[in-house]
Amino acid sequence: MVVQNKEITIYTWDTCPFCQRALALLNEKGLRYEQIKVDGDEAARDEMAKKTKGNRRSVPQVFVAGESIGGCDDLYALNDAGKLDELVS
Repeated sequence: MVVQNKEITIYTWDTCPFCQRALALLNEKGLRYEQIKVDGDEAARDEMAKKTKGNRRSVPQVFVAGESIGGCDDLYALNDAGKLDELVS
C-alpha cells in the first residue's frame, strides 16, 4: 500500500476514455485525489492549461503537489517505471 503524503489533482472530461483510464489507475492504487471536471467549462480548462507544462489543454491533466506530471500516458509511464509511488509519498 502506498503512503500518500502529497495532494493529487486530476482534470477530466466525463466521456474521455483516457480520463477514465487515469482515474482507474489512481483508484487501483488507492490514492486520494481531487477531480475537477472541465466538461464544457472553458474557464476551468483555461485555468488548467495555465498550470501545465506547455499550456496543454488536453485531458486528463494530473498534478502532484501542484506540479504538472502530464496526462494519462505520463501517469502510466511513471507507474510502470516504479516512480509514481515515490512521487506521491
